[in-house]
Amino acid sequence: MPNMPDKPDTWLIVMAWLSQHAPMFYAAALSCWIAFLRVIYGGGGRRQALLESCLCGAITAGAFPLLEYFNLPSSLAAALGAIIGTLGVKKVAALADRFTDFKLPKRQE
Repeated sequence: MPNMPDKPDTWLIVMAWLSQHAPMFYAAALSCWIAFLRVIYGGGGRRQALLESCLCGAITAGAFPLLEYFNLPSSLAAALGAIIGTLGVKKVAALADRFTDFKLPKRQE
């Protein structure tokens, strides 16, 4: 396996990008960890804990732009990740359904 060529400019760009997006990665990782522990504590299996934690991390990463949209500081990302990880996927989905039912009218059939 050949070694990766030494390109300082590439590593500089990668490190700058990672440092710019560090709050999102931290929030997603915190959400994953809390969801994983919550499922294990509740008696769930490893597979359920792994899937739940991955989904909570993805929801957190997807919700991160809302902080920028509402002009909130990125330091709230950890709180956002902790809340999503604690609530879990089903509860977050139920809250999203309630919000959309409230904001959007139901379709008449």
